[in-house]
Amino acid sequence: MKNWFEQKRGHVASTVECYMKQYGVSEEQVYSEFQKQIENAWLDINQECLKPTAVSMPLLARILNLSRTTDVIYKEQDSYTHVGKVMRDNIASVLINVVI
Repeated sequence: MKNWFEQKRGHVASTVECYMKQYGVSEEQVYSEFQKQIENAWLDINQECLKPTAVSMPLLARILNLSRTTDVIYKEQDSYTHVGKVMRDNIASVLINVVI
């Protein structure tokens, strides 16, 4: 999601603005850094899912699926706020169209 949209909506400060001010970097550098952090988080999640744990797999699967859903909704843009054709098609494929 672009920074200008958050400003237009009247948000006090966005994550991007705070990061830019704190580290003195450009908006492009912020998005690049956030992308690295997301990739590292997915690596951590995948590695942890391969390790034995005392937590039941059904519970872990639900948490992992929530992470996946969030990734799909916010990966390229804020598809929650701006629902477009791609998100409508994703929702239809999951909830309406039967996979045989």
